[in-house]
Formats: sequence, C-alpha cells, structure tokens
Amino acid sequence: MLQSIVTWIWITSGVLLVISVLLHSPKGDGMGGLAASGGSMFSSARSAEATLNRITWTLLATFLGLAVALSAGWLKGI
Repeated sequence: MLQSIVTWIWITSGVLLVISVLLHSPKGDGMGGLAASGGSMFSSARSAEATLNRITWTLLATFLGLAVALSAGWLKGI
C-alpha cells in the first residue's frame, strides 16, 4: 500500500519536474511567457525565476530520493 502511494508521488513529481524545467526561460520568454500572461503573480521577473528555481530543485530532490528508495526496495517490507 505504502509503496504504491510513494510510486504515485514519484510519478507526479517527475511530471511536475518536466513542466517546471520547461517553464524556465534562459534567454527569451520561452515557455515561461505562457505563465506570465495576464496578471503577474510575482513582483519581478527575478522573484519569479528564484521561485521557479526553488520549486525545480525541490522536485528534483524529491524525484531522485524516491527513485533511490523505490529501486533499492526499502519500502517493500513496510
């Protein structure tokens, strides 16, 4: 039961990680311009980029940590 819940969290974090990476804009607006249409949620572009970086790194740590736990079989006994 716990392993299937953790697997779903792992899959969700992977999908969200892909989306957050696509939202980054290295030079131009890129895909990040889609999120900025309409009213601005952040006070500046720098604040938005810093928040997106934090979200991306958190998702990466979650994804990799769960990948290690699932592949090592640490959750099978629980």
